[in-house]
Amino acid sequence: MFITMIVIHMLLNKKFILASNSASRKMLLKNAGLNFLSIKPLCDEDYIKGQLLKKNTKKTNLPKLLAKAKALSVSKKNTKELVVGSDTIILLNNKIINKARTIDEAKKKLQKLSGKKHQIISGASVCLNNKQIWSYQQTSTIHMNTLNQKQINIYLKKTGKNILSSVGCYQVEKFGPQIIKSINGDFFNVLGFPLFPFLAFLSKRQ
Repeated sequence: MFITMIVIHMLLNKKFILASNSASRKMLLKNAGLNFLSIKPLCDEDYIKGQLLKKNTKKTNLPKLLAKAKALSVSKKNTKELVVGSDTIILLNNKIINKARTIDEAKKKLQKLSGKKHQIISGASVCLNNKQIWSYQQTSTIHMNTLNQKQINIYLKKTGKNILSSVGCYQVEKFGPQIIKSINGDFFNVLGFPLFPFLAFLSKRQ
């Protein structure tokens, strides 16, 4: 992907709404130099996910569908603005690994991931005037180190309760290399947002 300096300058001055309260996504976009406003999605993510699964929706399609629901929920009240929604899931042997509610749950989830490969799927959706105008989804594979209980305890002590906001109970950007063996795929996708495809989309709108 090639983006000229002129287009980059235009991207940095193009404001949009991020339909997310995720600290990692906000930091990712901020570090990319993008100009945006963050608004918490006005939808029940867990309810929507449950309804989609009841309809036998493929688990691999959940991120882009949830991203769309989030973006639309904010676009309804901000019809003149570009609204970006995003969602990420982790699949281990085709089973969804949800966020942990407690540190003890986080320990158990990391035990499940230990020594195994799992998929991180991140989807993004852009809505304008309450209609989706762009959608994208990426998959990356993470291979975790084999971890014993002591290593897991040390890792969670370093991360603290902030880890409970992360899918999979780990953060690549914070002590991730201590428990991750390898990453196959886009790094930003692992962080929870397909940044380069999104930048390419924005550049085409200039």
